[in-house]
Amino acid sequence: MALNAEIAAVTDRVIERSKDKRAAYLALIHRERDSGADRPRLGCANLAHAYAGTDEQRDLMKPANRMNIGIVTAYNDMLSAHAVYYRYPEQMKVWALEAGATAQVAGGVPAMCDGVTQGYQGMELSLFSRDTIALGTAVALSHRTFEGAALLGICDKIVPGLLIGALRFGHLPMVLIPGGPMRSGLSNKDKAAVRELYAEGKVGRDELLEAEIAAYHSKGTCTFYGTANSNQMMMEAMGLHVPGAAFANPGTKLRQELTRAAVHRLADIGWAGNDYRPIGHVVDEKAIVNAAIALLATGGSTNHLIHLPAIARSAGVVIDWEDFDRLSRAVPLLTRVYPNGSADVNAFEDAGGPTFVIRELVKGGLMHADILTISAGGFADYARKPTLQEDALVWRDSPAASGDDSVIRTIDAPFSPEGGFRILKGNLGRACIKVSAVERERWTIEAPARVFQDQAEVQAAFKAGELDRDVVVVVRFQGPRANGMPELHKLTPPLGVLQNRGYKVALVTDGRMSGASGKVPCAIHLSPEALGGGPIGKVRDGDMIRLCAEDGVLEALVDPAEWEAREQCVAPPPADGTGRELFAMLRQADEAELGASAMLAAAGL
Repeated sequence: MALNAEIAAVTDRVIERSKDKRAAYLALIHRERDSGADRPRLGCANLAHAYAGTDEQRDLMKPANRMNIGIVTAYNDMLSAHAVYYRYPEQMKVWALEAGATAQVAGGVPAMCDGVTQGYQGMELSLFSRDTIALGTAVALSHRTFEGAALLGICDKIVPGLLIGALRFGHLPMVLIPGGPMRSGLSNKDKAAVRELYAEGKVGRDELLEAEIAAYHSKGTCTFYGTANSNQMMMEAMGLHVPGAAFANPGTKLRQELTRAAVHRLADIGWAGNDYRPIGHVVDEKAIVNAAIALLATGGSTNHLIHLPAIARSAGVVIDWEDFDRLSRAVPLLTRVYPNGSADVNAFEDAGGPTFVIRELVKGGLMHADILTISAGGFADYARKPTLQEDALVWRDSPAASGDDSVIRTIDAPFSPEGGFRILKGNLGRACIKVSAVERERWTIEAPARVFQDQAEVQAAFKAGELDRDVVVVVRFQGPRANGMPELHKLTPPLGVLQNRGYKVALVTDGRMSGASGKVPCAIHLSPEALGGGPIGKVRDGDMIRLCAEDGVLEALVDPAEWEAREQCVAPPPADGTGRELFAMLRQADEAELGASAMLAAAGL
């Protein structure tokens, strides 16, 4: 089918806006490919240092015609999603030899978990960890002793950080290798119910801890459709995975064979062969638009309204929230996965998964089917599902019908005619709202403001009964410049309880909400942020706030003359402790819509 006219128009807008930056980027990677350092040009002492730690492969690494794969890993064994990578490098070295290549661990990058730091000081390092990961990736690849790279990472900031860093080495072919989700434990719906009971004081800490451990119980990503699993959907839509690799569970033969296939494929697309596919050419304007479409069609994480623009900038591509808003109105919602439904990602995979969604979007003319991918068969391969046949990895066409139409639907019978995102504008600035899990009657909220400086104050007011009314909770000084833009996921249970009690409730903040944000309308990433003069700093307790996702409006209903005359509130002093003071330079970040990155801003990207 011909490409949808609005998808084509948005893509043209992105291409035109990116023209100069993309041309400069392509010139950079071509220059790096042709004249940058590589193994044949390195001095003998340099090469000896590179080979000294790998006795078993040293002789094989000497010939320059054999690809050497650099592995950049986010392994640690504290976090379930990354603990799976423990033996991957060891296995990948064997699989590289099978393909006539060699492999080395080029470097490690940090992987922190918002689930562990949520609501505590460490969460203020979370967004900054993305730029730290990008810098670590660049350091790992800077040795220039690799003809390709395998990127091992899966969760919230890790995949964006890996990509931002890797794209500055865009002349290299690269593959993203996921680890897969843990098997289903306590359902996300039941877990959320226990959280709300705890917020109301109806169950104790012991019951809450047992419920949380029953939900997060083994290696692999969390099973809700938050930022980590949205990452995997986007990587499929950009053609950076082995097709269908996103949601195979850890520890299975299928997962092992998909990783093996990734190593073999990477060896096939090196620059010495006839199928050279550098990552800087794979990640282009159409691939970025495909990622946005995949996110919107599946009701994915709002965090990617920050991450995808940052990834795009690293490849010389400019995408903004207007593009997301227009795409969302053209792209139907095809899935209901928690928090936009009761099913988890394992149920999503069983019902058809990313391959089914991609097949349907392409069929409806809602995705670019002509993008360059790492797969030999092009983007059509991403509509085919991997399986094992007598222990051999094969791909089969996705079934015509959904395996469960309460979880995933065809393009002809979507859950909603549009995706889950809107942009809000008004005298408070520009904000995002995820509406895919919000009941339509709650898309418009008009209520008095109650203003807070952090989420702990909100929780205290909730427990004191001060919020038992219609209320717009305003939480400011939560942007990247103020405190690193921590997720405010601790607000989900109390705000959900207030909504359950029948009140009109909304959140307005210059911070982030969780990738698992759900049923309460939340105007987030409000820009400009309070620190530095954003108008959210003028809001006072009792001001009527209007949030309307239908009309794309976010306003303080205050007399214009009074609003203009109001002074900004006083900003809190910068916090220290938990290493936060070490990240002061990263607090010079640009606005959320640009990717909230001091690193990219300083680089002029």
